[in-house]
Amino acid sequence: MGEPNGKKELVPYWIKAVIIFFLGWVAIYATRSVLNPVMDNIQGEFGLSGAQLGMISSIFFIGYAGLNVPSGILGDKIGKKKVLVPGIILFGIFAAVTGMMPTFFLFMVAWLLVGIFQGFYYGPQYGLSSEAIPAKHITVGSAIINSGMAFGLSIGYFISSYTVGTLGMSWRAPFYIIAIPVVLIGLAMWWIIKDKPKSKEERAQENGGQKLKVKDLFSKNMIFAYITIFCAIYAFFVVVTWIPYYLQHARGIEGTEVAVVSSLVPWAAIPGSILFSWIADKMGKRRPVLLVMIPLSIIATVCIVAFNSMWVLYAALIGYGIFGKISTNPVLVAVIADNAPKHALGTAFGLYNFIGMCGSILAPYITGLLTDLTGSLNAGFYFAAALLGVAFISVLFIKEDNRPNVEGTLVN
Repeated sequence: MGEPNGKKELVPYWIKAVIIFFLGWVAIYATRSVLNPVMDNIQGEFGLSGAQLGMISSIFFIGYAGLNVPSGILGDKIGKKKVLVPGIILFGIFAAVTGMMPTFFLFMVAWLLVGIFQGFYYGPQYGLSSEAIPAKHITVGSAIINSGMAFGLSIGYFISSYTVGTLGMSWRAPFYIIAIPVVLIGLAMWWIIKDKPKSKEERAQENGGQKLKVKDLFSKNMIFAYITIFCAIYAFFVVVTWIPYYLQHARGIEGTEVAVVSSLVPWAAIPGSILFSWIADKMGKRRPVLLVMIPLSIIATVCIVAFNSMWVLYAALIGYGIFGKISTNPVLVAVIADNAPKHALGTAFGLYNFIGMCGSILAPYITGLLTDLTGSLNAGFYFAAALLGVAFISVLFIKEDNRPNVEGTLVN
């Protein structure tokens, strides 16, 4: 794709877009994950049950998921940049506000607002990146953007574990600290990203003069992609939400060691996501790659809690990072890009992520509830593995012989 301003630039615009959107995901996941290592502190201060503790993340993702579709639609209408940049700046501000809240109710309200403004990001961002990245690099480009999630998770874990567990600061401090770089990334995005919203006529022309119909967003391939991402995200948020708590309570790990062990998942996901995305691009097909990755992620999820050996735990966390949601997401993003209406990419990606993130709403609460009922986190992890089995079955039904946006481009 050419430069939006028509000028030759030293660094192609699509590479700049990949870098800044990568930083956007770093900001989003670092903000989310500062919560996880201090869940024990929050539980103690507010006197919470396991289900109430899980509800903190669930209420966040209610806000996040609820805004995915509206933000995608709004971005397609008024300009994607006008939606996602204010969202980043505002969720950074409200992260700091969350740390100031004196009661559990006010804490939940502020954290809900962080989730709402993070919900402005997904659809507009993947809509812009799908337009900017050349088709032959779409999966790898998406994987690089996606790897920002891994960096963000690790950074958020470290900030909380180090400031609270090692330096002995208040559990509120990480919420203040993370707000500063988030706002700066939002300002950088406003400066770098270019977006020229299409007119009604241009959007209609892309679709052969036809208006978007709901059924366009629910082809068979897209439905199975929606089911797969829901199950993958459910399992992912069981792991990333509860693994610091699990390490503290079941394995006796404290301080910065919690961050180091928890970070095995995101760090392993970086090479995993890029490798499998590169394979998917080289093959020109997504389904075979997913059919390898998902069974291996099931095994890893079970092994996290099924064995007492710390070495098995380390291997399982690394395995989940390589084959789990962070790595499967860019491949599924490519499935949506292959099949979604071209004039409504923001809407399609918003719907995809809304359905997927419904898993993030349910996972923390259900896992906390199962912990209350059984006295152990293990049941929550086993349930997540069972849902990944559903994801595997869904992928079996994805067909790649008729992808509207890539007809004639399959590489055998």
